Amino acid sequence: MTEVQGEAISRILGAASFAAERHRDQRRKGKDASPYINHPLALASLLAGCGERDPTVLMAALLHDTVEDTATTFAELEQAFGPEVAGIVREVTDDKALPKAERKRLQIEHAAHLSRRAMLVKLADKICNLRDILVSPPTDWGAQRKREYFDWAKAVVDPMRGVHPRLEALFDEVYARKPAAAP
Repeated sequence: MTEVQGEAISRILGAASFAAERHRDQRRKGKDASPYINHPLALASLLAGCGERDPTVLMAALLHDTVEDTATTFAELEQAFGPEVAGIVREVTDDKALPKAERKRLQIEHAAHLSRRAMLVKLADKICNLRDILVSPPTDWGAQRKREYFDWAKAVVDPMRGVHPRLEALFDEVYARKPAAAP
């Protein structure tokens, strides 16, 4: 292993540790209430498994929900991980001051204008979220709510088509498993 590779691995593990600390008291909304850190770890693992080797992207995947869902600030991310990582996280972070419907609308509107790196994180996030809904959905979500989320996720992903064919194929595979409508 080269010194550069070792440095990259160290930075990625530092981001994982930071995210684990920030999300330590959080659980996923699914019926199994898994530790929240499993979600950003799943994104980074998915990206790495699909050939993504950019440490900046992998760190941003690990940190993508820290500002949105914890008391972390962009300034803290920039100080700890640099402006590129903080910038990607900024691109994929919803403004929690806005109503949920507006945040969802803006994700669709902004998807085509994200940087390539932010698109990779966003695409991995949507894949992981759909997989989680299929395996361990929020306890209060019925089939209709699940279908609506699947369709909204597709509306976010469609403007990003062309960024990573392998990830897009994985998205399409999981989207094809969308819960059926009631007869």
